[in-house]
Amino acid sequence: PGGRDLTAFVPVETGRPVCVRLHHALHATREAVDYQRATGGMEAFDSAVAAGVSRELTEAVVALVRGSEGAGIALEWAPAAGTPDGCPARPEPVEFSPGDLPALRRAGARYLRDEPAVPVRITGAVVRMRRSGPRGAGIVRLRVLAGAEVPHVRLELDEEAYRIAGHAHLVGLPVRVEGRLESRGGFRRLTRTSQVVPVQVDDAERDRLMKSLQENVDYFEEACTGE
Repeated sequence: PGGRDLTAFVPVETGRPVCVRLHHALHATREAVDYQRATGGMEAFDSAVAAGVSRELTEAVVALVRGSEGAGIALEWAPAAGTPDGCPARPEPVEFSPGDLPALRRAGARYLRDEPAVPVRITGAVVRMRRSGPRGAGIVRLRVLAGAEVPHVRLELDEEAYRIAGHAHLVGLPVRVEGRLESRGGFRRLTRTSQVVPVQVDDAERDRLMKSLQENVDYFEEACTGE
């Protein structure tokens, strides 16, 4: 009584791999929570990473359960597409209760603290630039468009890469950059950066980027100095 249902339909061609991964990750999360509640140990969350469990998933489950009597997550496969390999034809719902929240929160904090750096190639829109003078290296913040499942990253660029990022933004283009994605204090940083290049986008996205520039012009005035 009083419960609510939310159904999301996902395209088979592009969404099935994600749903299969989610299926395995949810069950691994449930098993890790059960292990933690039974033994007090957190090591099951370490092995669960291979099944797709992550800080983002634990935080999403916490958000679903918090303030409720519990939440169940069920997946159903499109009959015409058949059952994915390694999955049951009718997966049982995976249920979480308020009593699971402490374990989930501890797991999220553990993932954040121990998250390893991973190599990535990110495409992002420059949303902020800062450096101490008209020349030299500087700090850039990107809104991530592709390449990593995080909203923003911060990175330090040498003078030439900083100039490229500034000019790309001034003409309404995102940049692509390679590096290692790290988490420090909850904020994502890109280190060992290289290959900073502008990326062509369609007119609609370019217009959005130009609007962002106009709204944040103070951040970019110094990007044009020293040229």
